Amino acid sequence: MKLPGFVLLAVGLSITVYGQRPSHAEFEVASIRPTAVATGEQVNAGLKVDGAQIKFTALSLVDMLSSATSLKRHQIVGPDWMPTDRFDIAAKLPAGATAAQVPEMLEALLVERFGMKMHREKRDFPVYALVMGKGPLKLKESAPDPAGAAAEPRGGAQVAISGGRNGTSINFGGGSIMTVANNRFDAKKLPMESFAEALGRFMDKPVGDMTGVTGKYDFALEFTPEDFNAMIIHSAISAGVQLPPQALRVLDTASGDSIFSEIQKLGLKLESRKAPIEVLVVDHVERKPTEN
Repeated sequence: MKLPGFVLLAVGLSITVYGQRPSHAEFEVASIRPTAVATGEQVNAGLKVDGAQIKFTALSLVDMLSSATSLKRHQIVGPDWMPTDRFDIAAKLPAGATAAQVPEMLEALLVERFGMKMHREKRDFPVYALVMGKGPLKLKESAPDPAGAAAEPRGGAQVAISGGRNGTSINFGGGSIMTVANNRFDAKKLPMESFAEALGRFMDKPVGDMTGVTGKYDFALEFTPEDFNAMIIHSAISAGVQLPPQALRVLDTASGDSIFSEIQKLGLKLESRKAPIEVLVVDHVERKPTEN
């Protein structure tokens, strides 16, 4: 089954690239526009912080709230259009501000321009726990950066997602890359927390890292075509993509066995559990932002 590029792009990860948020600050200027409809096979989305210039490209309000609050996408509850309508934001940091203040400024911007009203609560969710298997860990730790390698620009950050009919690639910066294509996951310099979060996008339940494993790893997982297509469908559903019935029937043909067996080959396993998870409930939001 050939899946369209917009479905493959739905594997784009929640973007959480900042640490603790400092005191209140706001963007100096900011424009918000609906993302133009892509006309080609390739679709690009992501976040770029370049000095004082901030750009969010083709991200939904769920993606941006996830980035602003450090919550996973499944922890954000709101109207059906929030994961599907996409927006571009171009903003400028005020003098003296840093990239670490972007989450707070982004949240303030979304609240103001979309008229958001929100609250937090705890809800029980069925989840998968990524845990250690019975045998030894069989992951290859990534090689350290060579001496003299250029460091990430101070105060800058970049997460780029590109997708088309042939697959999707997520570049987290610093050499950390994940590619999803041709019935495979290929990871380079990927920490377990990022792997668990990414894997949860392709499953019927969120995945949490409970391995206790630190470091970054290079590895690959290979799935049956049926399981791979089902994973892509799950990722599209997670992203709020409306799929035709024939696409949803892919889920009936997949056993999921290759997913669990490939993870076991890494010395890991998935366990079904139920856990209380904090969620951010969007009680009110306007679909169209106020004028720039």
